[in-house]
Amino acid sequence: MSHQVSLRQPKAVWAVAFACVIAFMGLGLVDPILPAIAAQLHANPSQVELLFTSYMLITGVAMLITGAVSSRIGTKWTLLTGLFLIVLFAALAGSSHSIGQIVWFRAGWGLGNALFIATALAAIVGLASGGTAGAIILYEAALGLGMSTGPLLGGWLGGISWRGPFFGVAILMAIGFISVLTLLPNLAKPQRKSSVLDPIRALRYGGLLTMAITALFYNFGFFTLLAFSPFVLNMDAHGLGYVFFGWGVLLAITSVFLTPQLQSRFSTQKILYAMLLLFALDLATMGLIVSAHTPFIDILGYEISSRTVLIVLIIVAGGLMGINTTLITTAVMHVAPVERGIASAAYSFVRFVGGAIAPWLAGKLAERYAPSVSYYVAAVAVFLGMLVLVSGRRYLNRGS
Repeated sequence: MSHQVSLRQPKAVWAVAFACVIAFMGLGLVDPILPAIAAQLHANPSQVELLFTSYMLITGVAMLITGAVSSRIGTKWTLLTGLFLIVLFAALAGSSHSIGQIVWFRAGWGLGNALFIATALAAIVGLASGGTAGAIILYEAALGLGMSTGPLLGGWLGGISWRGPFFGVAILMAIGFISVLTLLPNLAKPQRKSSVLDPIRALRYGGLLTMAITALFYNFGFFTLLAFSPFVLNMDAHGLGYVFFGWGVLLAITSVFLTPQLQSRFSTQKILYAMLLLFALDLATMGLIVSAHTPFIDILGYEISSRTVLIVLIIVAGGLMGINTTLITTAVMHVAPVERGIASAAYSFVRFVGGAIAPWLAGKLAERYAPSVSYYVAAVAVFLGMLVLVSGRRYLNRGS
């Protein structure tokens, strides 16, 4: 992969990239306000975690229709439809008066998110100057910027009111909608109209199925850490915003800068084995810290706050997750002999299931057993993802 990305891009590319930043902001924006929503709407953690579950589940299922929609109405109008739905449902979520309402509106937000993110990469690649590799790095940079600034903005707005982050997304996405509407030209529709079944059929290729199941288990750990940790840290919205800003910054840095360096020295599979194992160990260590039930831990003769150790582990996990996410996504693009959009939709459909189950299950396990159990289960899931990758290496080597 080229390490260079030209900053001399058409205005249309920057319009889509800006909207990408806001779309990926939506993932982490609600993180700092989860405890506040639970307290003010009298909900338990597993109920609040449904905000992630409904969003991720609908995003995953909707991935099956994104190709069919964009091949019929075109890239620009698919992007605009997705952006409009995000604006609408983010504003409705901010106007809600119960957990149930927010959960349903987050599902609508997930539909808009699926239509947008599934099409945005193709739009940037099609319009950007400097080649495909540079365009992908630009997309990854937008992803990293959104993931890192989302919690920071969420913490700042959430310090005013838990409704603030939802209205913030609606306003920013409305700006993104206007930018795309005015700056993005109409791109040519593909000659062949995609079918809803195309992504399902693509999963018959062993390499793609292996990567999708690996990503499912990996996403289980990803969203346990992202959605459940705010309840364990016991911090206000501002504090949580800073913690997950640090997590997102390291995710962005490793994704865009460190991953290409590692790829130039080691094979993708070997890097993934190492990163998945380290991420599983990170989650297991978090479980051990939480299960200790002590405010301070002795490390090499120094008494360190348990919360401080958890914060460090969360931020370190961001670095591991940045490498993992980039490598898994890159590998998916090369393992199945189908169009990039179809491969991406198939992989996203499967992996978002893991992202949907994890937050709700983490909350339930914590309520029934202990918070540490949620992290142990997530660690086991990520380790299983590594085993799936090892077992399917013959498909990946063949690229089939």
